[in-house]
Amino acid sequence: MSKLDYKSAGVDIDAGNEAVERIRGGVKSTFTPNVLTGLGSFGSLYDLKPILEKYKNPVMVQSIDGVGTKTIIARKLGKFDTIGIDLLSACANDILVMGARPLTFLDYIANDRLDPAVIEIIVSGMVKACKDTGVSLVGGETAEMPDTYLPGEHDLVGVITGVVEKDNIITGENIQPGHVVLGLPSNGLHTNGYSFARKLFFEIGGYNVNDTIPELEKSVGLTLLEPHINYTNHVFSALDARVDIKGVAHITGGGLVENIPRILPDGCGVEIQKGSWPSLPVFNVMQSIGDVDEDEMYRAFNMGIGMVFIVDDAKVGIVKDVLKDLTDVCEIGSVFHGNKKVTLT
Repeated sequence: MSKLDYKSAGVDIDAGNEAVERIRGGVKSTFTPNVLTGLGSFGSLYDLKPILEKYKNPVMVQSIDGVGTKTIIARKLGKFDTIGIDLLSACANDILVMGARPLTFLDYIANDRLDPAVIEIIVSGMVKACKDTGVSLVGGETAEMPDTYLPGEHDLVGVITGVVEKDNIITGENIQPGHVVLGLPSNGLHTNGYSFARKLFFEIGGYNVNDTIPELEKSVGLTLLEPHINYTNHVFSALDARVDIKGVAHITGGGLVENIPRILPDGCGVEIQKGSWPSLPVFNVMQSIGDVDEDEMYRAFNMGIGMVFIVDDAKVGIVKDVLKDLTDVCEIGSVFHGNKKVTLT
């Protein structure tokens, strides 16, 4: 009997080392002078003094998120270059709603068997998104765990850290009846509702990732892999223009009806006017495949709106003008006296 080693149990240390070497250069390219450690350290060191000197009362904001079962679509297509973008975008958007500027990012990639080439591709997307956002990818972890994950399965999670001036935190507490709800368009599902989407397309509809549907410009798989929009530039363009944004909501799992109430103060509700923004074909196709109730669609998916601003009526024109080169802003509803619920009309 040959001697046992770690590799015989399903964990290849050499493959892990190879993955690190493959991503080292890309990760380093995201570093700012504030990053004091390189890849491979037990922990990351980030010099906060130059950042905090710009703030009177800095508050750290953090969030953690994952890509979820969107990774299954990536595996089916053998296309892993965008799910790292999805991860950074999802995390950045979660702290943007409080007005926080993202600074650093940590990733966690786990699977049943580590493939250095796939890790490199995933991280390359993450690197691109970090550089586009001005975020330093200060560290992360790859984990090879046979039996915990199914063959070919990936888990992708990230932690983002940002900073905001305490007096400038966007809390939603000043939202009042009469304020206007503005919607920033999404480009698809982003990173939410994929268990439902997979059931609709692949189980009920009988499609595979390479199939085409007349209503969709791309194959089913490529449509579902459309990268999550990062709204960093949208939020800070508005804030830098001194727009008084009363509240911001990232439309994630739960859609408009579950996410907008998270920022509403007591005594306020929101009315959303269906059809007040362009419809994305992917949602119409899914609803048709499964004959899904419209209310359920709005609870499961973003339905074409990825982020919401709530502003005073007098600021609507300013927001539209500031963001005209970035996106089309739609007036999708208003705030009324209510009990922190969203009504669809």
